[in-house]
Amino acid sequence: MSIDKPKLTDSPPTVRSGDLLHLTRTASPQFAQPITVRVIRALTDRHTYPGWLWIDAYQLGANGDAVARRELYLMPAGARRLACLPTRPAVRRPLRRDPVRVG
Repeated sequence: MSIDKPKLTDSPPTVRSGDLLHLTRTASPQFAQPITVRVIRALTDRHTYPGWLWIDAYQLGANGDAVARRELYLMPAGARRLACLPTRPAVRRPLRRDPVRVG
């Protein structure tokens, strides 16, 4: 009776256009402050160390809007993929009401 072991490969996870990534120090030392990015494209024409990759991406703000376009050097194996942006509960604001006029 043999147990099948998962096959290990040296190829890093693929990064595709549209991927949403959360980047921390595990992806690269430059991300001391974690950021969230949406990948525009992987820059595969650049020579890198094995397991590293250049990407062109939009850095996203807290509300999910793009705040900067950046070229980033990272290890895809250290990047965490997100299905969607984490949402914060909306802040309820009271309706503004004008004073009632009588008479």
